[in-house]
Amino acid sequence: MRPIVLGVVGDSAAGKTTITRGLVRILGEDQVTAVATDDYHRYDRKQRAERGITPLNPDCNYMDIMAQHLAHLRRGEAILKPVYVHSDGTFGPPVYVDPNPFAVVEGLLGYHSETMRNCYDVRVYLAPPEELRRKWKVARDTTRRGYTTDQVLAELDHREADSAQHIRPQERHADMVVAFQPGGDGDNPHVLDAQVILRDSLPHPDLSPFIGSGKGGITLEDQGSERHVGIPGTMDPGVGNEIEEAIWSKLHFATHLRSERLGEYTIGTDLHRSESLALVQLVILYHLVTAKAALALGGEGPRADAGNGKANEAKAASARQAEPVSAAKA
Repeated sequence: MRPIVLGVVGDSAAGKTTITRGLVRILGEDQVTAVATDDYHRYDRKQRAERGITPLNPDCNYMDIMAQHLAHLRRGEAILKPVYVHSDGTFGPPVYVDPNPFAVVEGLLGYHSETMRNCYDVRVYLAPPEELRRKWKVARDTTRRGYTTDQVLAELDHREADSAQHIRPQERHADMVVAFQPGGDGDNPHVLDAQVILRDSLPHPDLSPFIGSGKGGITLEDQGSERHVGIPGTMDPGVGNEIEEAIWSKLHFATHLRSERLGEYTIGTDLHRSESLALVQLVILYHLVTAKAALALGGEGPRADAGNGKANEAKAASARQAEPVSAAKA
C-alpha cells in the first residue's frame, strides 16, 4: 500500500517544524518518512550571497529532482535525498531514505508545480502574521544558525520580493491554511490563537457543535467553499478536551495513536502545551489516518474524487465504519 503524503508549506520560520514534529511523534518515527524540501537547494549559503539569489526562488532549487522524489515517495519507493545543513549553510552527504506508511514533506516550495501538488494527500499552508514570523525568524536564526539580528533583518528584506512572488501564492493550493497569531492573553506572548481556513477539497470534521462552547469556545464562519475557524489560545482545557474527544470518536480505528503529547512546544528547555496547536494537529492527523484507512479499504485516497465532496465524505464515512485496524501500521 502506498504511503499517505502530507505537505506543510510556508515561508521561513512560519512554524512548519513545530507542526510536523508533533505529528511525527504521534504517528511514530518508524512510521514516517520526513523530508524537507529545503534540502534541494542548488546553491549553498556562500554561493547564494555571491549570486544575489535567495532560496525562495525556484531557480535556486533543484525543482525537477524535488518533484521526482515526491513522486517516488508517493509510490512507496526509496530515494537518495540531498542534505542541506542549516547550521552553516553547506551541503552534507546524501542519505538513503526508505518509504514508510506516512510521508511528511515540509518546506518553502512544496506546492510550486501541479506535478508536485498532485503528490500530496493533504496540503497545509502556514500563514502567521508577518510581524510574528519575522520575530520567530530572528529568534531562530540568531540562536541556531549563526546569524546576527541585523543580518536576519536584512535577509528578510532581501527575500520579500521572492516571498511575495513564489511563496505566498502557494496558499491557494492548500486544503488547510493555518495562521497562529497573538490572541487574547496579552500577559503571555506565547499563547497564540489559531485562525484556520478549511477548504472543501477535503471532508473536514464537523466543528459546528463547539461554536462558543463554554469559556473560550471556537468561532466558525462559512464563506462559500471555505470554513473559517477561530481557535483561541486561551481555550479552557476542558473545552479543548471535549472537541478532541469528538474527533477521536470518529477515529476508533486509530485509538493506538491517542497521545497526551498533542500541542507540545518548547521555549528554551521548558515544555509547554497549546490548546490551539493541539486542535490544529488533531485535524491534520484526522485526515492522515482517515486517508490511510480509506486506502486500506481499496480506495485511491482523498483526492481520487477531486471536487466531489460527497464522494469524499462517503469514503471517509466508510473508513470510519471499518473494523478497528491499526491504520498507521497498514
